Amino acid sequence: MNMVTVISLLGLLFLAKSTNAETYTVGGPKGWTFGIKKWPNGKSFVAGDVLDFGYNPKMHNVVLVDQTGYDKCKTPEGSKVFRTGSDQIELVKGDNYFICNLPGHCQSGMKIYINAA
Repeated sequence: MNMVTVISLLGLLFLAKSTNAETYTVGGPKGWTFGIKKWPNGKSFVAGDVLDFGYNPKMHNVVLVDQTGYDKCKTPEGSKVFRTGSDQIELVKGDNYFICNLPGHCQSGMKIYINAA
């Protein structure tokens, strides 16, 4: 194979991978709500997949946090807070942590952790 062919094939592989992203409705039919901490179990996520968080914005939010924020149900300074009620968030490779930071919500299981390949 010549170099042009190899580069072309690599480009096609990259495009094929980037177009295979899945969209997941967080929590299924219930949406982003209490007691969904185990919702990701059994699912295989990859970087580029999109999480669709559907919820009542008057009652909840979504906060992208680090592991400490997730474990302690605290919002680290500078964390991205989503409040639209229909947030679509693309997963990054590795650890992805999400909580609702309204009082008592995270502690009641309104948080998920996803490791994306």
